Amino acid sequence: MMVHRDQNPGSPFSARRIADVSPTPRRAVIRRLTALGATLLTLLPPLAAHAACRQALALGLDVSGSVDGHEYRLQLDGLATALSSPKVQEALLAQPDAPVRITVYEWSGPRDQNVILPWLTINDINDLNTAIGALTAHRRQPAAPTTAIGAALLAGFALLREQGTCWRRTLDISGDGPANTGPRPQDIDPARQPRGVIVNGLVVGSGDLITGDNRFADIKELSSYYRRNVIRGPGAFVETALGFEDYAAAMERKLLRELRSLAIGAVDGDTPIFPMSPSAQN
Repeated sequence: MMVHRDQNPGSPFSARRIADVSPTPRRAVIRRLTALGATLLTLLPPLAAHAACRQALALGLDVSGSVDGHEYRLQLDGLATALSSPKVQEALLAQPDAPVRITVYEWSGPRDQNVILPWLTINDINDLNTAIGALTAHRRQPAAPTTAIGAALLAGFALLREQGTCWRRTLDISGDGPANTGPRPQDIDPARQPRGVIVNGLVVGSGDLITGDNRFADIKELSSYYRRNVIRGPGAFVETALGFEDYAAAMERKLLRELRSLAIGAVDGDTPIFPMSPSAQN
């Protein structure tokens, strides 16, 4: 039998059979690779939890005293209806490898901000149904009747600061009147706004023309107020709803505009392939 001679004659391993150092048989190699693959697969769930997020969307809903019980329900159910729209669902689910995350909170006075839907990653239709169910099941909580838009902005910024790895972060503020308490929105220090966050608005011309309520006529003035003082960031815009009855349609238009602009930005190269670190975006 052939033997291998060690260069050191005095070594106890100076003569060893080739069979002793021959490659591992093929079947043993396959078994080892299979075991290694199974081990690696156990690591996938934690990695999936950190999948890319293409957009974090925080929606702040006005529940101040100017919003009565009927309008309150129209607003919540209107958002649920918008999320049920086939076009919105298609846009939300368009990129499974980089889903959208959403959260919803209510606001009124300086200390009245209440999260009714914590951050939820929209991976599939079941996640959308979870969001819709939370909105339709929620009931109004006691809150100050005042309108503190500045405080609502700061609450939204705090929520979006938690999503620093998302490619884009958007804050939506819905309201039916200007601020009348707390810090004015135009006085919020830009340094308190997380880097890259876009603030859009949805203004509601609520009222009753039959009883002489002129807030429908004031919709242009309120839109101008939001454009001057509330929205901020490149491409920020104001959507309008002619009454809370129109809220669902207006919310659908706004969501489609935001989600489609993100898709266009990705095609044009505006959306980063790799998200910034949280420290870079905060």
